[in-house]
Amino acid sequence: MSTRETDTNKPFHHGDLRHALIEATAELIERDGPAAVSLREAARITGVSHNAPYRHFPTREALLAAVAAHGFRQLRLAFEAAAAATPENRMLALGQGYLRFASAHPGLFRLMFGSGLDRQSHPELERAAQKAFGVLQRAALDGGSPSPRDAALGAWALVHGLSHLIVDNQLAQDLQEYAASGRLLERIAEVYGLSTPGEDGLVP
Repeated sequence: MSTRETDTNKPFHHGDLRHALIEATAELIERDGPAAVSLREAARITGVSHNAPYRHFPTREALLAAVAAHGFRQLRLAFEAAAAATPENRMLALGQGYLRFASAHPGLFRLMFGSGLDRQSHPELERAAQKAFGVLQRAALDGGSPSPRDAALGAWALVHGLSHLIVDNQLAQDLQEYAASGRLLERIAEVYGLSTPGEDGLVP
């Protein structure tokens, strides 16, 4: 959804205002970071009166938690698409999907993992995060790991750390591109015997 300069004193009717606010806030976060988010600003860029968001989000934190939950749902979809890889390469494919997600949505990624939101206070966010992690666990189980939960946690820790290095621009430019493409992760997986590379060098 594009940012709109709209007179917020005139009501703008959305078929799904809650979803419109979430999408508009996600775009705002990508552009200006979570600190720029307020319910008034979300109303302005969505084109509704400044009181309208309160029907769906009583606080700024509630809006941020909903956006973070939206991010985890998008991440789960990316995981599920990557899970089409063969069982022996599935964890690597999921890791590459994680890197692509973080690289494409750095602001949302930071909100999801670095905002300090209390998931226990926001059940929708907790459910979305657990469902995304569940895809990793199932992939580890399909890959024959004797401890799928531990395997999923270990894989997550590896790819999450690499994602943060990419998102925070902590790598030299050539290494940044190499890591973001998924090739560095592929080489790491090969070293540890975690995957069999495809013909093009990247897991499909």
